[in-house]
Amino acid sequence: MSKKNLFTVEVPVRCSPSILFEFLSTPSGLQEWFADEVDQRDETFYFSWDGSTDEAELLESEENVFVKFRWDYYNDDEYFELRIAQSDVTNETILQVSDFADKAEIKDQQQLWSRQINDLKHRIGS
Repeated sequence: MSKKNLFTVEVPVRCSPSILFEFLSTPSGLQEWFADEVDQRDETFYFSWDGSTDEAELLESEENVFVKFRWDYYNDDEYFELRIAQSDVTNETILQVSDFADKAEIKDQQQLWSRQINDLKHRIGS
């Protein structure tokens, strides 16, 4: 299997870190913008789109700061992370998404994440 590359997408989101964290870390929050259906059993999240389901393990999280998952088909050193940051200059809440993709697919994956985040912003009212 080829080595995937880490990429990041950063988008300002107008809401408090605590509200944003709920949308990033809970099945009901993730279901609002990320997948059609989300279930959780212990540290495993089940994300469903159009009838097919992918599993991701919750690797770690810190309340109002980040959640880190690994898809069951990712290598051990690959993950996707949803991190909440604050701009020092504007005090805006920034959502930083880090994920892995093949070099040829990075642009497409960045666009996919941007669309997902736009849906999230719409749900939040940002």
